[in-house]
Amino acid sequence: MTEDDVRAHLDALAKPRRSLGRLEDIAVSLALTQQRLDPRTRPRRIVLFAGDHGCVADGVSAWPSAVTGMMVATILAGRATSSALAAAHGCDLRLVDVGVASARPVAPPPFFRDARVADGTVSLAHDAAMTAAQFDAAWRVGVEEAQAAVADGAALLIAGEMGIGNTTPAAALTTLLTGLSPVEAVGAGAGADAAIVVTKACVVTAAVARATPLLGHDDRAAIASVAGYEIAAMAGFFAEGAARGATLLLDGYVATAAALVAAHLAPGSERAMIAGHLSVEPGHGAALAQLGLTPMLDWGMRLGEGSGALVALPLVDAAAALLADVARLDAIGAERAD
Repeated sequence: MTEDDVRAHLDALAKPRRSLGRLEDIAVSLALTQQRLDPRTRPRRIVLFAGDHGCVADGVSAWPSAVTGMMVATILAGRATSSALAAAHGCDLRLVDVGVASARPVAPPPFFRDARVADGTVSLAHDAAMTAAQFDAAWRVGVEEAQAAVADGAALLIAGEMGIGNTTPAAALTTLLTGLSPVEAVGAGAGADAAIVVTKACVVTAAVARATPLLGHDDRAAIASVAGYEIAAMAGFFAEGAARGATLLLDGYVATAAALVAAHLAPGSERAMIAGHLSVEPGHGAALAQLGLTPMLDWGMRLGEGSGALVALPLVDAAAALLADVARLDAIGAERAD
């Protein structure tokens, strides 16, 4: 099925041609990701992947790494932003620890999985963040989560993340895989001041300089050297979700960096993706452009946790309803003048 096929279906519905503007564009994207004119958006699932980052010790964040564990506990308690938005939109939520150093919950809820590969990454300011083997282990966690979601009937998948400092590896991956300069790729993340942003840019510059010579003959090692455990897991989640026919609704900068990794290592994965929003992080637009995606919303969001994708979710529902539930003109006996 092609875009022309979907446009023809939309034009045949009981409404003026192209009268719903951008919603019709979303409908086209949704139909193409599932290759059907009656796409599903339910059941749906968001999987939040959590990991710590060694580069936080090198001054790339306004927050200490301990906040990752605190936010994991908040998600477990159902009181995080992602928890509230997922509940509001009827989206099943899972939390997967792939690299958090803090203690595991004593009595975790059923939606939590301890799949820790390591207690956070090595600082990419000085060395490879992880080995290729560790990257593969985290990738497999994401693959398993996508398999489980699809087996449970999920038609639409969202990946979110929790990891203080993870806009630094996101910027490094964006630089490595798009050719954007480190200065253009680095932003304030979770509220960094100008001095921290300068530090981040220096860290990203050095890390990408070490990774670039590997790209082209050992891509996994190159990517692993500047990635994070939650990013690697999201990349595996995206690649497997795409392979199994699910629609992938992307969140912000960190999730999109993972999408770049998925598209690089599993080409074609990007065809299953819809961009939920444009982050205020300066490199996000370039990352989306590399994937050929146009974001639905530009609301100045930068939280992460899958929150931007969850905010955009009702628009995807509306697009699905348009395609599946609106009568055709010929079915009501009408005939278009043109």
